[in-house]
Amino acid sequence: MKKLVFRIPATALLAACLIAICVTPVAWVAPGLQVLYVFPLGYAYWVVRNRTTATEEDLVARGLFGSTTVRWSELKSLRLVEKGWLKAVRSDDTEVTLPAVRMMHLPALSAISGGLVPDPNASLAAEKAAAEEEAGKAESGEAAAESDESGTPGSVQSEK
Repeated sequence: MKKLVFRIPATALLAACLIAICVTPVAWVAPGLQVLYVFPLGYAYWVVRNRTTATEEDLVARGLFGSTTVRWSELKSLRLVEKGWLKAVRSDDTEVTLPAVRMMHLPALSAISGGLVPDPNASLAAEKAAAEEEAGKAESGEAAAESDESGTPGSVQSEK
């Protein structure tokens, strides 16, 4: 079974370590301030826990306190958010945030879903190929018209 896992990069844990180092002087000033270590630990837990797993059958969005499974058959669409993670829209119009999945991951989602999620790169490539083919036909048509007028092919024609 094919499986893709989208995670927050592990280097984000360095931020938790940095926060813990910065909190240390304040945490030991007075008794009870050690509770400040909850913030870097909570952030580290959030980084490790948040992920989206995509298989051939479903998407599993795992958040801080739970997980949500969306089967490909009940997926209506994906909502693209300009800055942030994608949202899966179910057939009943409820949205599920897909942690760590961004617009750049759409080709991978298209591959794992068997084409249920359209690949934007494939459509762009098809449009580009069609435009190049159209431009090639237009250039060959102009070259043929020039060669008919002068008797020499347009690419070999010299200027006097």
